[in-house]
Amino acid sequence: MPPRLSHGTVRDSARRIIHVVRVIDDLLEPDDIHDVAERMRSRALSRHGEQAANVVVVQGDTKETLRLFGEPHSVRRVRTAMFNAELRWSPIELD
Repeated sequence: MPPRLSHGTVRDSARRIIHVVRVIDDLLEPDDIHDVAERMRSRALSRHGEQAANVVVVQGDTKETLRLFGEPHSVRRVRTAMFNAELRWSPIELD
């Protein structure tokens, strides 16, 4: 069964956003995390025309299990947005 996913965005600059995908109720292996990020990149390319979408994958729900995967600058921006409760999550299906 594929994991349940949620999607949110964080503004990185005036023209760039960071796509944030949250894995709910599951802890994925690194290969699976990479696969989720690639599927989000292909979705951003097909829907918005973003050639190199910036994606951060978040998994875990407690302080001990919370992990963020992506470029270091993007991970810092997403961590700050999560701390300040600036993210709004919506369910997403990645094919």
